[in-house]
Formats: sequence, C-alpha cells, structure tokens
Amino acid sequence: MRVERLDITEWDDALPSDGFEVFHRPAALAAIERHAPGELHLYGGFKGQQAIALLPVVVRNGPLGTAAMSPPPGMAIPRLGPILMPTSPKRRKQEKVNREFTETVLDRIRTDYTGRLARVGFDSPMAQRVGEQMESGLTLFRMLCGTAYGDPRPYSWGDLSVEPYFTYELDLESTTADAVKKSFSKSLRREIRDAEDLDVTVTREGTDGARDVFEHTVERYDEQDETLGLSWNYVRDLWEGLGDAAQTYVARDDDGNYLTGITALYSNDAAYFWQGGARSVYEGTSVNSLVHWRIIQDIVDDPPVESVTTYDLMGANTERLCRYKAKFGADLVPYYLVESSGTTMDAAKRAYQFVRG
Repeated sequence: MRVERLDITEWDDALPSDGFEVFHRPAALAAIERHAPGELHLYGGFKGQQAIALLPVVVRNGPLGTAAMSPPPGMAIPRLGPILMPTSPKRRKQEKVNREFTETVLDRIRTDYTGRLARVGFDSPMAQRVGEQMESGLTLFRMLCGTAYGDPRPYSWGDLSVEPYFTYELDLESTTADAVKKSFSKSLRREIRDAEDLDVTVTREGTDGARDVFEHTVERYDEQDETLGLSWNYVRDLWEGLGDAAQTYVARDDDGNYLTGITALYSNDAAYFWQGGARSVYEGTSVNSLVHWRIIQDIVDDPPVESVTTYDLMGANTERLCRYKAKFGADLVPYYLVESSGTTMDAAKRAYQFVRG
C-alpha cells in the first residue's frame, strides 16, 4: 500500500459517498486547518490510483514531544479517525487493508515528523531534544474513530490503548414522523405536545441564529463553572463553510425572544446534535425537546442533505444525559478511542491538555 499526503482538493476527490463523519468533509477540515493549534496532515492510502483508506490528523509539538491527534482536542469535534474503502467485500481482504493502512500511516506520521526535524536541522538543540523524546517513547497518538470504523484491533496490536465509547443513533430511514414519535417515551411525547401548545416557533435561522446558540451555550457553561473553549470565529467559519450541511434551529416566543436552539451538522449519512440544546423552560414547559423534534421531522420530510437517514443525539457517555437521550428510543452505537498508554503518556496528555472541562 502507498500512503501519500493529500491537499484538501485531493482529499475531496478521494472521499467516498458515505461512511464518514461530518468533520471529514473538506469544508470542516479547512476550518480545522485554520483554527487548530498544530499542522493538519491528510493521509491517503492507495492501491494503484484507487484510494482505499483516509486519515486526517493534526500534528502538534509540545514540551514532551510531538502529538498526532484525530480529532484535535478542544474544538468540539466528537469523532474523526480513519475511513476505510476496501475494494473487496471479502473479510480477509478488508482486514488486510485495515492492518496495512494502520501500520503504514503510523510509520508515515513518524517519517513526516523526522522530515520536519531535518528541515530545522538534526544538529540543532531543539531537534536533538525532540529526537531524544521520540526515542524514549513520548510521542503521543490519540484518535476518536467514527462509528463506521468498527475494527481498531490493528492499533491495539501496535501497543496502543483501545477503549469503547458510545453514542445514540436514531434510525429515520423508510419511516414517517408519526411512527418515529410513537417510539419515544410517553413523557417525551407529552413534553413535545405541551410545547407545541405554546406560542413558540421553531425555525431554521442563519448566522445570527447560530451566534445566539453559541452565546447561550457559553452562558450555560459559565453557569456551571466550566469553559466551552471555542471561539465564535471558529464556529462561524465552520458553520458558513459547511453550507447546507450546517443548520441552526431556534425556538422563540411570540415576541421573538430567544428561548433555546440547536446547531446540527450533517455528513452524507447522519445529522449530528452539535451545539446548544440547553434546557429552557417557557411558561412552565420545557421547549428543548420541541427543537429536537423539529430536526427529526425535517430529516424525515425535508432533509437539508437528502441522503441523511440518521439523527446522532450524542451524550451517551454521560450518565446524567443518558436518562434524557434514552427517551428517544435510539440505538446505542459504539465507537473507539485509540491512544498511547502508560504513566508517561498520562503526564504528556496533561501537558497537551487532552482532558478539557
């Protein structure tokens, strides 16, 4: 297998029609490239001229060496990681593609980093220090895979730690909105019905609505003594770059006052609950579920991206959120965290501020 560095245009040409996350979209990667601390590397695995695997990583240097991260932390990117596109339906050949790409791309990341040292000079004090750190095993690797990537074994065979995480996916293919609602819990259906009886409207809005959702989210984090860690410039850049693949739904009262809202992002397969959704009570009734319901109705009846058939509710790894999200009757779907392990890695991850808030 041949692994090459790609530019955004080449990445777009190689991207399949499905089976990828929203942040694999070229417009999302372009926003990451502009705002992430570090250098975006786009890797493509090829068999002849046919792209059979892809992986975006952000490479970042710090006090304890270099880190390759997919996605980069602190940018509200739930999942990224590899995309596999084997040309054969046979299990043996699919696993071969996965294994060879994993081995080759990890070697390529190390090679590209060594090349960077060569450009600054192997004899420089900085290069010598970093080279020593690399030899001592302090180079970091961290990746949150997409739900379509179901076989992280090659990474565990390469002495990386693999841990399962979960999300909630609501299947909306070949159904009606009424049928979907019937799968909700009784309390959720009642909450939506009570909100629909209020003088509340939920509509898609433009950049101003996205700004309202962002600022409301920042306020809720501040109330909980936490930091969102995102800049409006990044959020706006991402939202505008994605075009129809980013939609903001805002609930307002009959005077036009903001109540709550959600920004949803769309891959070719799924809509993702990305930002907002802070619980809001109006005239004694929560209107948050009404916004989710409007997004679901649009996916079924008038999707912003025609091929979308799933609503990813997120939040399945936080116990207090599960009690609410489980009311939608969605499927629990696994994905995987792959990262360097060991006590030295723990110290390095703290230095890179992997764990935020």
